[in-house]
Amino acid sequence: MLVGPSGSGKSTWAARHFRAAEVVSSDALRAVVGSGEHDLDASEDAFSLLDQVVAARSGRRLTVVVDTLGLDPARRAQYLSLGRSAGIPCVAVLFETPAPVCRRRNSQRDLPVPSRVLAQQLAAVPGARVALAEEGWDGVLVVSDEDGDRATPAPLAQTGRPPAVAASDDGLPEVILQVSRFPWGSEPAGWLRSVALAAAEAGCGGIALMDHLIQIPQVDRAWEPIPEPWVTLGLLAGLDTELRLGTLVSPVTFRPAGITAKAVATLDVLSGGRAFVGVGAGWWEREHRGFGLPFPSAGERLDLLESSIETMRALWGTGTKPYTGERVTLPETTAYPRPVGRPQVIVGGSGEVRTLRIAARLGDACNLPSDLETLRHKVSVLRRHCDEVGRDPAEVAITVLDVPVLGRDRDDTWRRVERLRGRTAAASFARRHHAGEAATHARRFRELADLGVATVFLALPDLEGPDDLERVAAVLATRQGAAHPLSISTGSTSSASS
Repeated sequence: MLVGPSGSGKSTWAARHFRAAEVVSSDALRAVVGSGEHDLDASEDAFSLLDQVVAARSGRRLTVVVDTLGLDPARRAQYLSLGRSAGIPCVAVLFETPAPVCRRRNSQRDLPVPSRVLAQQLAAVPGARVALAEEGWDGVLVVSDEDGDRATPAPLAQTGRPPAVAASDDGLPEVILQVSRFPWGSEPAGWLRSVALAAAEAGCGGIALMDHLIQIPQVDRAWEPIPEPWVTLGLLAGLDTELRLGTLVSPVTFRPAGITAKAVATLDVLSGGRAFVGVGAGWWEREHRGFGLPFPSAGERLDLLESSIETMRALWGTGTKPYTGERVTLPETTAYPRPVGRPQVIVGGSGEVRTLRIAARLGDACNLPSDLETLRHKVSVLRRHCDEVGRDPAEVAITVLDVPVLGRDRDDTWRRVERLRGRTAAASFARRHHAGEAATHARRFRELADLGVATVFLALPDLEGPDDLERVAAVLATRQGAAHPLSISTGSTSSASS
């Protein structure tokens, strides 16, 4: 909700920070139903249309920027009620542009607002400032710079979660590109190399490959390519980068644990100590049946997850002596080459009874969902398991898999939402995938870091090639103090949706 007198820069500010489709303007609607923006005889019809648009967009949980004077408390209450009914965050933006600036701009219009009317509007601003702080908005921002194009809002009063502002220059966790789709055309090796080199140039800390036998429906069509990861990672190990290399995650049902241990150790040697392995119990029965692999019960698969981690660790140890552990007995541990270092074992899955307990006992890291509320709960459960098994929670790093819609600007973000969402409602898809621009994601990654996340595995759902890593670079550039435009995100959702 924009609040301010004529000439205060509301429309200019809205056009700078929001998509045209997100802004509903009483002046623009007068031009639609009347002879022009200043046809006051058309005001009643224009506001009737404005109310319909606000109700329709908020009902679909889409961002709507109400561009009117906003100085009428009753009309503000009406729109605040609509937002509350839709369950979306509501933010007011108060424009305290100096009176001389407003008068100068007004005088330059083809049809200026009468000076008496403008004086009344200017006089109403101080009262609006007091009223807004008491009306129950999730956030109230103030724009006071003389140049509305450059004005940056500052908080006035906030209840609940504050709106997001531009990202700062630090606080990001490590970001590893997780490649889950492979539109490599006729040059698979060239495509893989170019994506990996672009990831390194963008500032990513590594490459993780999804380990599936058939492309999963959450990512692409079943007949699209999904390469065997350890062979593919061997190709990437030959590149001149410092990227960490591994899987997120390898089902323990696909390969005997000893074979996986050998693959990881070999990759670690070839890459100079940059290998890691994500392991999980496996979940998709179709690919097991299609490739002639057993698909045991959930309990048996979790047993296998425990014994697999134990086996890998035994084979990566020193010497060739026999090994007898809790679940595994090996007559010898002759496994060369040994890893250069200690490959990180990341336990994937968030089952609270067994999976997180396995991570607490045996994992170097635990991969969890990136949704903040879910993550907060899962981390608390993991730490409780650590306490119960007598392990320092700091020894188990927190990682998340994040599948964001990342756009270059608001229009680009929304085009990507529309292209990717399928039959899912646009606002729901945007929220689920945290749709937004670089500053929005940098802020969100800092929030993840505040919850203890050490690594974000970032999977672009629309990855086509190396050029797409420019969008990732824009997020990571905040570490070097690169400037980003203002990003307004209302409440817990993204800049592309309400």
